[in-house]
Amino acid sequence: MDGVILVDGKTFKCPSKLRWKKSDISAKDAGRTDDKTMHKNRIGMSRTLSLGWSNLTKQEIHEILVAFNPEYVNVTYWDPLDGSDTTRSFYTGDMEADVKWWAKGRERYSSLNFDIIERYG
Repeated sequence: MDGVILVDGKTFKCPSKLRWKKSDISAKDAGRTDDKTMHKNRIGMSRTLSLGWSNLTKQEIHEILVAFNPEYVNVTYWDPLDGSDTTRSFYTGDMEADVKWWAKGRERYSSLNFDIIERYG
């Protein structure tokens, strides 16, 4: 794979930040019993990738936002738990961008940050 992440097969500017997280999905009957024993009853796992970019041009931020705009996107990345490149279906959380400066011809965003959360666990 050429980039750190691919979105629906497309690559763009490499993220400045990428944080990986795995969450367990437990069954409805999970919890502690009276003897204080935890019954996790894991039925699945879900990944979350926290992504961030710095110092983006108008064109770069536009391309990233368009790539992650669909309700669901297929993202290919190297998963540390799997130990290989993997493709998973994600949806995008809230997006936030900060303007750095806005001088004609030198427009820049200081940051763009959002999480993508795995659709299936």
